[in-house]
Amino acid sequence: MKQSGFHGRVEAEDRQCEAVGCDEQGEFRAPGTRGAGFDGPGEWQWFCLDHVRAFNSRYNWFEGMSAEEIIAAQHPSAGWAASSSTTRAFRADAGVGTAPRWADFDDPLEAISARAGDIRQRAQGRAQGDADNRRFTTDERAAIATLGLQAGFDRGALRRRYTDLVRRYHPDRNGGDRSQEGRLVRVVDAYQLLRKSVAIA
Repeated sequence: MKQSGFHGRVEAEDRQCEAVGCDEQGEFRAPGTRGAGFDGPGEWQWFCLDHVRAFNSRYNWFEGMSAEEIIAAQHPSAGWAASSSTTRAFRADAGVGTAPRWADFDDPLEAISARAGDIRQRAQGRAQGDADNRRFTTDERAAIATLGLQAGFDRGALRRRYTDLVRRYHPDRNGGDRSQEGRLVRVVDAYQLLRKSVAIA
């Protein structure tokens, strides 16, 4: 089957539109009749563009269903077992005979478990970061960013980071390079603000 640039068109030389009396090629598929209890489109019908548009304008997926069946089909968990006694396929306690659990997958490159570990670490970091954001003022948060401090730092870490940055940027300590004096001033100002902060243990 070759698809053309027109969305949904499947070109075929030998397929005719199934609408009665139409001589055009049947290049667009539409759901056929569904068998009893079959969930899906059934056998495809093939129409020309005009007839598939007419078909789509009158098509009703819920045709033949009772009101209860329609409500069940529209429920967000349609497709999952309606009973709470049946477990869903990817729960850790899924029973035998269900689809595989994530733990059942062979993970030689540790892609699944590594991603789960990353997600946990990010969540823990966000929780710590949120706590830090609540306890520091806006100016203090800017000073923390200037110094490049990690979440949960204490006064000792603050002092060590300040010392490292002064050694890096001060002209007397870096061979006379004065190009970083602006950065040095920002580091000193940030340290002076944070060393007086009551939020640091």
